[in-house]
Amino acid sequence: MINKWICKSLSKEQQEIKSNIAKELNINPILAELLVQRGISNFEEARAFFRPNLSELHDPFLMKDMDRAVERLTTALRKNEKILIYGDYDVDGTTSVSLIYRFLSPYSTHIAYYIPDRYTEGYGISVQGIEYAAKNHYSLIIALDCGIKAVERVKYAASLGIDFIICDHHTPDETLPQAVAVLDPKRKDCNYPYKHLSGCGVGFKLLQAFARENDIPFSQLSPLLDLLALSIASDIVPITGENRILAFYGLKQINSNPSTGIKGLIEVCGLAGKEITINDIVFKIGPRINASGRMKQGSEAVQLLVSRDATFVKEKSNAVNQYNNDRKDLDKNTTDEALALIQSEEYSQESYSIVVYKSDWHKGIIGIVASRLAEEHYKPSIVLTLSNGLVSGSARSVPGFDIYKAIESCRDLLENFGGHMYAAGLSMLEENVEAFSERFERYVAENIQPEQRHPQIEIDCEIQFKDITPKFFRILKQFAPFGPDNMRPVFVSRNVFDYGSSRLVGKEKEHLKLHLMDASSENVMNGIAFRMHEYNEALKALNPMDICYTLEENTFIGGGNTMQLLVKDMRETKSNEIIREQS
Repeated sequence: MINKWICKSLSKEQQEIKSNIAKELNINPILAELLVQRGISNFEEARAFFRPNLSELHDPFLMKDMDRAVERLTTALRKNEKILIYGDYDVDGTTSVSLIYRFLSPYSTHIAYYIPDRYTEGYGISVQGIEYAAKNHYSLIIALDCGIKAVERVKYAASLGIDFIICDHHTPDETLPQAVAVLDPKRKDCNYPYKHLSGCGVGFKLLQAFARENDIPFSQLSPLLDLLALSIASDIVPITGENRILAFYGLKQINSNPSTGIKGLIEVCGLAGKEITINDIVFKIGPRINASGRMKQGSEAVQLLVSRDATFVKEKSNAVNQYNNDRKDLDKNTTDEALALIQSEEYSQESYSIVVYKSDWHKGIIGIVASRLAEEHYKPSIVLTLSNGLVSGSARSVPGFDIYKAIESCRDLLENFGGHMYAAGLSMLEENVEAFSERFERYVAENIQPEQRHPQIEIDCEIQFKDITPKFFRILKQFAPFGPDNMRPVFVSRNVFDYGSSRLVGKEKEHLKLHLMDASSENVMNGIAFRMHEYNEALKALNPMDICYTLEENTFIGGGNTMQLLVKDMRETKSNEIIREQS
């Protein structure tokens, strides 16, 4: 697909703010423009952005039910009750469980954790989990990254004498479970100032409140921020406000003194000696943690993340690394099968959405396959398989389209569903698959906007190579950690040309190693353009090009780093079209 380039622009009022910030901070106006795009309008806000501080975290007791949660947890510990920490099998769930378990274990010998089996129990609070708790005399379950819709399950637990504290961040229904406490900033009656915490983030707020109420210093919490950084990155929550502060300090912990388990993961990912970034977590560490729940048992990830035994951690890290390799093979084969279904004559190429179903697909990888289909065809995509008598599915969306609402519009056909704007899970009876597919398609066709149906590259600023100075790059790096709502800035430079040494690289010569110049300076900029071999001839002919790119830093093991352009798209200047939008 051909990308449409959308270049952001500032209003007249924002232009004035930009000029003031550039003067006050003595920075390049381009950097000031990037700050304004992020909602920063004065020196103090800029200072808070560049210098995140844990003292700026919100009061955890602003969250609805927090006082009740802390009181119940404190009582359980004082009375030596048995506490079961229950969490989902993905990164957010397993890091949440690990966080609570590692913090509370020194205060009680009657704490254990439980991760449901993806295949026999499914997502969320299971009957099996509740019955396990009852059989083993647990009187309190702390549910993490799940539970917000478990109305009947929580009622069943209460009938067995088990209380629940729910720590969730998913969108609630109108009726909440009758738990002792329901912590979820997305509750309509919750006035907590920041709504975008991960599940692990909600668990962290519980610990923050518990520590404060029991005079436990924050210094006992801060070493656990490495787990929270894994959660924030992997669950693709906005890296703004409180999440940005927590991710910033979590990354510092990972890079300075990670836990034994995280250190083991860093080593099997080949990241030892490198500064770990959000991208490293998203694309390398997170998938290995997820692989446990996808291919085996999510509890193995928790075993790894809570262990201090270096020998055990090495063995378990190698195991999850192998699970991840197995997962890659499986998801490639499934993706190929799904693509073949979509391209068959039976499937409408004019559809606005994708819903594919095959009963023998592996449930653990359908979310990944849905992501690949959404990227490949640029349509909201759902992949379904048969599991335990129900058709289960994973849904992934395209930028700007709320797939959760689309699924919710079909709720009468579903047994269960939950999730976010861009990712969701669902289950239904097999006889409802066809009706669901038709109604989902109809909802998407009626509600998706034209611009959401075509891939776009949002460009933050137009710059020339003369702007890219060491000082510029040094300040730009302080915009990190990057992620949703604070993405790495994308720049466009026009009329650039080959210095004479750009060349094709890669096993099949599919990538371009670039050495580029423009008329603004004599700087030769190094860059890489993955899978853009078709532009090699134009470059060699010295045709002027327009490129959009991010600025990246390559860090080499053993020290040393270089800056390079990571090119997202390129075109010959005469054919380029950029649409400007008012921000």
